[in-house]
Amino acid sequence: MAQAVLFPAVQRQFPGLLAAATIGVAATFLSDHYGGPAMLFALLLGMAFNFLSQDGPCVDGIGTASKSVLRLGVALLGMRITADQVISAGLEVPAMMVAAVAFTIGLGLFLGRLMRQERDFSLLTGCAVAICGASAALAVAAMLPRHRHAERNTIFTVIGVTTLSTLAMILYPILCKLFGLDHLQAGIFLGGTIHDVAQVVGAGYSISPETGDTATFVKLFRVAMLLPVAVLVGMSMGRGAPKSERPPLLPPFLIGFIVLVAVNSTGLVPPLVVEGVNQLSRWCLVTAIAALGVKTSLKSMVELGLRPVLLLVAETVGMAALVMAMVLWRG
Repeated sequence: MAQAVLFPAVQRQFPGLLAAATIGVAATFLSDHYGGPAMLFALLLGMAFNFLSQDGPCVDGIGTASKSVLRLGVALLGMRITADQVISAGLEVPAMMVAAVAFTIGLGLFLGRLMRQERDFSLLTGCAVAICGASAALAVAAMLPRHRHAERNTIFTVIGVTTLSTLAMILYPILCKLFGLDHLQAGIFLGGTIHDVAQVVGAGYSISPETGDTATFVKLFRVAMLLPVAVLVGMSMGRGAPKSERPPLLPPFLIGFIVLVAVNSTGLVPPLVVEGVNQLSRWCLVTAIAALGVKTSLKSMVELGLRPVLLLVAETVGMAALVMAMVLWRG
């Protein structure tokens, strides 16, 4: 009886999951061989296969990849962080990052209201810019109420922050030289402003190994802020909702994130296992973004207009200006 129930369920999910994973593999191949962010390639390739989400055998699996696989990938991000990394930073740099993250999210909500954007969308873009780009967008989107524009908003945010992060990887090292930042200052600025981890690493090590190490560490501290911010988002979103519709204070994927941070902090996990989990997380996120791309049409993206683009750019510039000011003031 169990097999009779299980196998039809697997058969329904398999075609869509396979399609999303195949798009993810193709995106990774393009990224590895031609440069550019794998997640952006996954989005664009996925959008070319939008017809798969309309009807046919792939519909169920695409939905599972865009939700369950996404949450698994976010949970596995916890293996990239240890408590020692956070504690060893002391108080000054973490305080700067907390201030920058809070400022950017607040700026997004303020400007979003001025631009007449939905509060959920303004919060989503602010968190994505402030914390860790596409990964933060996906995690925060999982905490927001579901509505007919939710997936479109998520896709737009992922595309926007990934594009801006790539531009920042090119432009910000030039800014560091123009402002005469030393290796430590440049590392704090790059790690505290660029959206995605990969672009932080690329920008930091393009200047020097010391800058790259500092930038990576500062960026990982921002990634660690994903947990408290996601919990706060869940609390704020559930405040006015009916009890039956409120998201749990700590959803399973955030609990998994906490557990993996704790496990990784013990220092007992072999580096090979840590790397394996990180790679699994990356594959889950690329597959999930491919599925989100499949579920998004170009027409729905065009309907958003210019204001959301200006919102993302303003949040990015605002955060960069604040962190640069704090770095120069710190001396």
